[in-house]
Order: sequence, then C-alpha cells, then structure tokens
Amino acid sequence: MPTSAAHAPSDTTAERAPTAEELLGPALHEEVVRHFTAKSDAPSASVIRHQVRECLRYLYLVSRHPDRLGGLFLPVEQDIDEIWHYLILQTREYRDLCEQRLPGGHFIHHRSISYDAYQEAPGRKAAAEEALRWIPLYTAAFGPFDADGLPHWTIVRFLHDELGMSLGEIAALADDAQTPDSPAAPARGRA
Repeated sequence: MPTSAAHAPSDTTAERAPTAEELLGPALHEEVVRHFTAKSDAPSASVIRHQVRECLRYLYLVSRHPDRLGGLFLPVEQDIDEIWHYLILQTREYRDLCEQRLPGGHFIHHRSISYDAYQEAPGRKAAAEEALRWIPLYTAAFGPFDADGLPHWTIVRFLHDELGMSLGEIAALADDAQTPDSPAAPARGRA
C-alpha cells in the first residue's frame, strides 16, 4: 500500500504526481543517471535525466491505472525500457518503489515480447488504440507532453514527427478524450 495519502489514487486531476527523484530517492536517482551517463555512447546528463523522468512516469501510470494499462505493449522507446531493466536489478529498491512509492502499491512485473510477436497478437488497429490510451492519462497526471518527453514516447513522437502534430494538438487529443478517472463513460466510436 502507498505510504501516504499524497500517493494514493484519487478522482481528481489536481493532485501533483511525484517527480522521478521523489519516487526513487536522491541517491538511487543519481546512481541511475551516473550509470547511463558513463556509457560510451551516452547522450548528455540532461537527456538521461529526462529519460529517467519518463521511465518513472511510465511506471507511475501503470501503477495508478492497472485496469486500463496493464498488459499493454510498452509505449516508450528502448532507452526507457533499459532504465526500467536497471531499476529491476536493484531488487530491494525496485520492490520498495512499486509497493511503497508508486500509487498502486503493487509490484510491477516486466515481461519481454518481441515486436514481431506483439504485432501478430493484437493487430495494427488494436496496437494504435492501445498506444493512444496513454495520452489522456499522461496529461492528466503530468500535464501536456513537452519537448523533453516527446522523444521517449513512441506514439507521441510518431504523431509529432510523422503526422506533423504540434505538442498543443497532441495535448488537445487528451482534452477531447474521456476524463481518465470518470467511472463508466460510454465508449467512443471506432474508426
């Protein structure tokens, strides 16, 4: 269970989600940044801090919305998955993160599946629908995607780079979607 009411799920979007450093603690946060900065092909420390932030945001959303996001294909880039793998290897700290610091209070398991196997399972339309599910939940918890988060979320980067949507237009998708915490809103029509 979460350690405080501040981390418990609520039906309001006004609640501030914790930062990556708050979730990991300053020591583990810096350890992760140092580990990935030390790699020979590493981007800048600033980029790595944003990668860590987006990894923790991903885990926060999975923890907070297991009913909506559990079992979905990882909608973030490989760099975020590598950070998640590193965190998992810090077994005590990862268990504490999942069970004490993230809002759901449950262990978040990781299972690898090849992209080819995933494409065969749900099909292209289902994969797109699953990927789009993240946008309103993300913006409700963290605000609109920013330029630092954009490169790390596959669907958001695709909407921006391939379809030419601005970050404002992507945020409007979330505004147009159902309220993420509404009880039983009717499903929207499918294209």
